[in-house]
Amino acid sequence: MKSHYDFSKGVRGQFYRPDAIFRLPIYLDEEIEHYLFDKAKAKGIDLSDLVNELLKREIEMIQAVVE
Repeated sequence: MKSHYDFSKGVRGQFYRPDAIFRLPIYLDEEIEHYLFDKAKAKGIDLSDLVNELLKREIEMIQAVVE
């Protein structure tokens, strides 16, 4: 790494996008990932769609018990 970098020709905010969406990386155990991948493939949907569907159901169950 250099001891000094020249930013004199840099443009502030050039790559800033206020509408950008940051997606958190989610890491599944290998066994769970393979299982869910197979289920998603059988349903003809993306793995992320299946995981979101399952999490929404889990949230609904938690809310039903807590409320």
